[in-house]
Amino acid sequence: MKYYSTRDTGRRSPCGLDEAAFMGLAPDGGLFVPERIPQVDMERVAQLAERSYADMAAYVAAAIMDDMDPDMLRGAVHAAYDFPISLHEVGDGLYTLELFHGPTFAFKDFGARFMGRVAGLLNGGRQLTVLAATSGDTGSAVAHGFSGVEGVRVVILYPEGKVSPLQEAQMTTLGGNIHPLRVDGTFDDCQRLVKEMFRDEALRRRVRITSANSINLLRWLPQSFYYFYGWAAWRRATGCDEPDVVVPSGNYGNLAAGMLARRMGLPVRRFVAASNANDVVPEFLRTGVYRPRPSVRTVANAMDVGAPSNFERMLWLCGGDPEALRRELCGFSCGDDDILSLMGEMHARYGYLSDPHSAVGYGAARALGADGFWLSTAHAAKFGDAVRCATGAEAPLPPALEAMMRRERHSRPMAADAVALREFLMSLG
Repeated sequence: MKYYSTRDTGRRSPCGLDEAAFMGLAPDGGLFVPERIPQVDMERVAQLAERSYADMAAYVAAAIMDDMDPDMLRGAVHAAYDFPISLHEVGDGLYTLELFHGPTFAFKDFGARFMGRVAGLLNGGRQLTVLAATSGDTGSAVAHGFSGVEGVRVVILYPEGKVSPLQEAQMTTLGGNIHPLRVDGTFDDCQRLVKEMFRDEALRRRVRITSANSINLLRWLPQSFYYFYGWAAWRRATGCDEPDVVVPSGNYGNLAAGMLARRMGLPVRRFVAASNANDVVPEFLRTGVYRPRPSVRTVANAMDVGAPSNFERMLWLCGGDPEALRRELCGFSCGDDDILSLMGEMHARYGYLSDPHSAVGYGAARALGADGFWLSTAHAAKFGDAVRCATGAEAPLPPALEAMMRRERHSRPMAADAVALREFLMSLG
């Protein structure tokens, strides 16, 4: 398998998996995508999903990463996925795929742990700097996914005061090869700085950097795996075969991965792009006008993205045709008051505590009459204040999170300035 930039329409610059992974962003500013989309056997997927998530994920991974040694890939997948995944019936035939049972209690563990292990194999111990911007859960997942990986340093940019205390604790208490930077700005500022570093050829000649956001191929591809598992579990539970899948969305790597899974053979009736007040994509789906803009801060902070990077991959998956993308997706958005109301409704009706992001998925499923499942992307305890406000209840902290909150935090303040970030990266050596 070779990989190309979304902007390389003539396919003039093929890359191997290691090149694409370690470049992160393509030289022309595009995002890497596979040269072809393999087909998987859905009955085989269903059989393996009953055995374990890791067995099923290894099968799908081998189909799309056929240039890796299959035994090494299988070992990396099993090492990455040593935690549960659950399709949960909330009530009244409403299902959610809980993706928050990993070490950082957020869905991004699925991409970050896979990337950490596979990148470690491909890197071979050479010095590498992983650079990531985060609006919440990406940073903690990447930090834990790469913590202690030989030869790899991780630099995480997060907007100061705009992530939850738990999210900040998960990024700033590991030490070692993890370097958190709290940026005086928004997530969009953090993302802009990361992109500027990748466009800085002089810097890249001196510092070997790669991304760990969902723009990176190794973060994006494994997000497709759990859609297959969710389908298999939902089919077993309901006897139906084509679910609606609702995806709470910010930077849209998650939804782009679902669209990829669909093209690999996943039966889906429709996808729903569910957002908070940062409704750039739902607005596009309604009007046909794509209008990126500065993000606004919401209670569902991990979705506070005003210029989603993976919109480019979504378009690529539709052959570059905006109208084809509009036909494939439904959109939904809601503000903070609605999100808190939805969290309260889930608790009052079903006794279920939801985080704000997953509640957006529930709201979309209810509003659009979705027959399938929504993705639950984070543990409710990571947003205790919002849960308390919405429900009056306390979301008990898992012991691992409770211990993390007690640890000493270390981070470095930084202006939203490319020169300052460049100097810091060069100071790491």
